[in-house]
Amino acid sequence: MTVYLLAGGGTAGHVNPLLATADAIRAREPNATVLVLGTAEGLESRLVPDRGYELLTIERVPFPRRLNLYALSFPARFFRAVRHARALIASRGVDVVVGFGGYAAAPAYLAARGSRIPLVIHEANALPGIANRWGSRLTRHVAVTFPNTPLAHAHQTGMPLRVEIAALDRAATRAQALRHFGLGSTRPVLLVTGGSTGAARINATVTETARDITKAGWQILHTVGETREFIDPQIPGYHALPYCDRMDLALAAADFVLARSGAATVSELAGLGIPSVFVPYPVGNGEQELNARDLVSEGGAILCRDAEFTGEWVQNTLIPLLANAEQRRTMVNRASASGIRDGAERLANMVFAALAESRA
Repeated sequence: MTVYLLAGGGTAGHVNPLLATADAIRAREPNATVLVLGTAEGLESRLVPDRGYELLTIERVPFPRRLNLYALSFPARFFRAVRHARALIASRGVDVVVGFGGYAAAPAYLAARGSRIPLVIHEANALPGIANRWGSRLTRHVAVTFPNTPLAHAHQTGMPLRVEIAALDRAATRAQALRHFGLGSTRPVLLVTGGSTGAARINATVTETARDITKAGWQILHTVGETREFIDPQIPGYHALPYCDRMDLALAAADFVLARSGAATVSELAGLGIPSVFVPYPVGNGEQELNARDLVSEGGAILCRDAEFTGEWVQNTLIPLLANAEQRRTMVNRASASGIRDGAERLANMVFAALAESRA
């Protein structure tokens, strides 16, 4: 019986593709043991047990960003985490490590190398994180979501999507989705989402222009996130939610999406063939703009930078686009052509191939 160790966590961007891959492995090999290596502080501490997988934890050891007291203690703490990961690999008889980045990933990569077992790495973002940039030098089995991700040995498998998204039949589910959110069946739906914590710029501009969007014949389903800044405009055709726990139904209802461009969001919209406008998160290393780059260049989406997403932009660009059915159909076709729905199965195939190669 094969024992798989999937390492990663900290954020949903690491945990969700990890769990999608775990499900794909379990579907193909029901008798296998699938373990997850993470930290006690990350999202994985809740999501992994909830999905029915055993979570093993090691110390959270972020890479230092500057020279300080923590940086001086980092080498000892990091190699302690590596030793812990290696001990877990030995005691549980792990046959292969699959890493997704995050705090638990880098120690697992070095532990896999030291244990002489196969290592497979998946990078979700177009701009790789530190752990995966370093780890990709230790293995030839490197999977990426986007085609131009600058990693050694990269092979595009796409994003491992949650099964409820990957298997979603939007047409068959649409009526249920409209009822679930209290939406009408005669007007198209603009889905607006800035993620679980919301997006201040998106929220402010959409509520400012909601009356104009609904006057153009659309209804709005807006997940505003957990924010105190939001003020509901309370107009007919506008529906606000603090959080959406049925994103599959929201995507089934949507005719067009306005969103941040996290890797999972970009991958889900391309896979489902939903036209979109992306407003990348403006803070950080610019990875969200890079995530959207290929889909935008292929014509399946439009990009608007955060500072430019104003009421004027909505009036001059978004509303005319929503009114242009032919352009939206073209965007649907181009998004569908570039989307990958079976990323979890493709990554699982890479894992199986790495195992077969090591055993041969």
